[in-house]
Amino acid sequence: MKRSLTFLTVVAAASLALTSCSGGGAGPESKDGAKSELTFWHGYTEADGKVLNKIVDDFNASQNEVSIKVQTNPWSVIDDTLLPALSSGKGPDIVAMPAERLPVYADKGAFVQLDDFYSNPSSNLDKLIPAAADMETVNGHKYGVPSGFVPLAMFYNKTLFAKAGITAPPTTWDEWIADAKKLTVDENNDGTPEQFGLGLPDHATVANGVWPSLFYGNGGNVVKDGKAVVDSPENAQTLKTWVDAIRNDKISPAGLDGIAGDKLFSSGKAAMYLGGPWMSSIATENKIDYGIAAVPAGPKDQAASAIGISMGITTQKDEAKAAAAQKFFTYFLQKEQATAWSLGSGWPPLRSDIPASDVAANPVVEALTKQSEFGRPLLPGVVNSTDVLTAVDKLTQRAVAGENIQDLLKETQASIQKIVDAK
Repeated sequence: MKRSLTFLTVVAAASLALTSCSGGGAGPESKDGAKSELTFWHGYTEADGKVLNKIVDDFNASQNEVSIKVQTNPWSVIDDTLLPALSSGKGPDIVAMPAERLPVYADKGAFVQLDDFYSNPSSNLDKLIPAAADMETVNGHKYGVPSGFVPLAMFYNKTLFAKAGITAPPTTWDEWIADAKKLTVDENNDGTPEQFGLGLPDHATVANGVWPSLFYGNGGNVVKDGKAVVDSPENAQTLKTWVDAIRNDKISPAGLDGIAGDKLFSSGKAAMYLGGPWMSSIATENKIDYGIAAVPAGPKDQAASAIGISMGITTQKDEAKAAAAQKFFTYFLQKEQATAWSLGSGWPPLRSDIPASDVAANPVVEALTKQSEFGRPLLPGVVNSTDVLTAVDKLTQRAVAGENIQDLLKETQASIQKIVDAK
């Protein structure tokens, strides 16, 4: 990946000063004893943003060493403006972003390493869900802390289940496909069902995590230890299983994308669908009586790609500000704050010691919390993850369209390895 020389010139000098502060050993006050004033960029623009901003306000009021000012923008705007702002020395001290973007900025030298902070017993990081911590690792080092981590879940239409005589959601692939067949209805036998058992997009899926979730369930993967591993017998079997179910059994429309999949479920024309917490709002708005269950277990494993948000500390600021930012992270990840954030934002708890019963006031969060153990970060540490997922998108779309699976896997393997090597 090409790097910005102007930006790297700016951060190189700053990085020298920050090398000793990546563990947060220094206090948060500046050299003259004044309060450290930090700017925090994030893209939580709905109710979750109000909750996060309140946590920041509570943090500011809880002590007199650090003051944080929040600036909220859509995630895409943060992505577009972060590097120019940092290169001019006017960027944020703390920034939140979709976790798949963290490796991009860490690779450019934009974030402080947090290895020592993670090993500090007082950081509150020892209680993080391990998979959530894993998504913060780039080239063997930690560069952020999570503010959100939620695995994809299966949403199902209770009314359609009851009509089909199905009393519980499927827990295995065999049950999943069998139920999807039973829930697929072609009333006039014209080959185009009026109701599908499952909405399974073959491209542009939610966060591009649907098919990797299926690969994981059969023991496959996409990238491992910096190497493309998509061309495997496990992935070939996974593709054949689900392509056959789509093309031959008509359990889902072929050529479906994520937006169309949302509409299929929200219109009551698909009985099951994989998605994130937002699907609960979509279902409620469309008067769908829905349930939430874990992605059914595959032949080898039960796993689901997880969507995440990361918070990093930028390298443009001084040692005191880096320590001050870590002080906020410690506060944010306290059990009390982490529980309040989960209930208010709709994300399941980031801490492993917060049980589902503690967030039962929000039934959606409670249901998702029970599934956190199945979450896997999607392509953690892969700098060009967007390009890798685009390659997977092409693979699955073409496979469902009927192209030879073995040939597609071989082609995709070469394409992904080229992308990974081009970092």
